[in-house]
Amino acid sequence: MSMTYNLEKLEELSGGDQEFIDSVITVFVEDTPADVKALKQAVASGDFENIYRQAHKIKPNLDLLGMQEAKNLVLEIENDARKREPLAVIEDKVERVCGMIEDTIKVLIADFRG
Repeated sequence: MSMTYNLEKLEELSGGDQEFIDSVITVFVEDTPADVKALKQAVASGDFENIYRQAHKIKPNLDLLGMQEAKNLVLEIENDARKREPLAVIEDKVERVCGMIEDTIKVLIADFRG
């Protein structure tokens, strides 16, 4: 499996404070599944406003954890929601980004709690 995250930005931001890094990772692992679920629900209900809001909420964490590909997809989802692109288009991207996030959470748990 390719590297799904990169802690460079987080390490730079923390000034090497391992406790801070651990706390950001813990929050990501514990809180993001609910955000992912909310994003999927927003798509399921065709709520463009909420799709945008949920995608926007997830984005900073993806940036912090160096998840560039996932972050780029979330930017696309935000734009698609704003332009009210067909839900099928958005749903495909949401499924992909949620898969990336779920995989990364598994890797983070293994790397930091294993």
